[in-house]
Amino acid sequence: MDKVRRILVYVCKERAAPQRAQFVQSVTGHFTDSGEDEVEVSCTLEKNQFILYKGDRGRGVPLKRPAFCPITHLSATDAAAIPLDIQQRGVDVGVAILLQTANQRVLLTRRAKELRISPNVWVPPGGHVELDETLLGAGLRELHEETGLKLEPEQVSPTVLGLWESVFPPMLSRGLPQRHHVVVYMLLHSSLTHLQLQPSLRPSPAEVSACLWADSRLVRAIVSAVDGDDASVQLDDLPSSISVSQVSADGVLTESSMPLAVFTSRAPASGPDVERVSTGTKFALELWLRSLDVPDL
Repeated sequence: MDKVRRILVYVCKERAAPQRAQFVQSVTGHFTDSGEDEVEVSCTLEKNQFILYKGDRGRGVPLKRPAFCPITHLSATDAAAIPLDIQQRGVDVGVAILLQTANQRVLLTRRAKELRISPNVWVPPGGHVELDETLLGAGLRELHEETGLKLEPEQVSPTVLGLWESVFPPMLSRGLPQRHHVVVYMLLHSSLTHLQLQPSLRPSPAEVSACLWADSRLVRAIVSAVDGDDASVQLDDLPSSISVSQVSADGVLTESSMPLAVFTSRAPASGPDVERVSTGTKFALELWLRSLDVPDL
């Protein structure tokens, strides 16, 4: 197990000392006694420990897990079947960047199909927080590594939108948990439009297979396709196809179109996964829409 590069989640209640979150422990569940899937917490990154705690009401950020979170549905037999090296991993910390352009679009990327975890799924740029990094520093590093966009800390005013408890595979029907994260979704504002930023995109084909600048209309449709629900999707007269930039094996971008249905697909309850927007990304995009005061959400 890699003990030198990973930042882990620590939790504490009231004035107790922070304790390392266990792999088979629901981080969200630690802060609620009544089984809710969302709770308000405060967070801080200190001495390479990402600490979650209950702060003053109204001054924290939402921490959420999906209703189908595998950790919450593990039986004692399931938990015992998880290999010991995975059980001892703890809960990793990731950061994902919602880059908002001057004309209110956000950048989404499709994870390369060769990736072992969540291939072919649409997410914001992001990844692990490494030792001695700040959350913002990790987010800017991942943004640059994955997309080629380089922003300096003094150019942005970061806001933490929310925290997502993420487990892979995302449902027990697809196997026992292998990875457990808390993902910090951070909003950054650019003074440039998406058309001005597009020429600077240099995605890494090892990590990214397509890019998309999503506007609020498309985002509203994406978040209305709630995973685990079968309610109707709010299409708002959107076109049947969406313009994206495909990334070739040598990193060249080519304009293409994809069916709108890809972005409004839901996570299947069983069987192989499909190309879709990740559940955690939908959570973050909903928070982004709220930050814009978009009506009818």
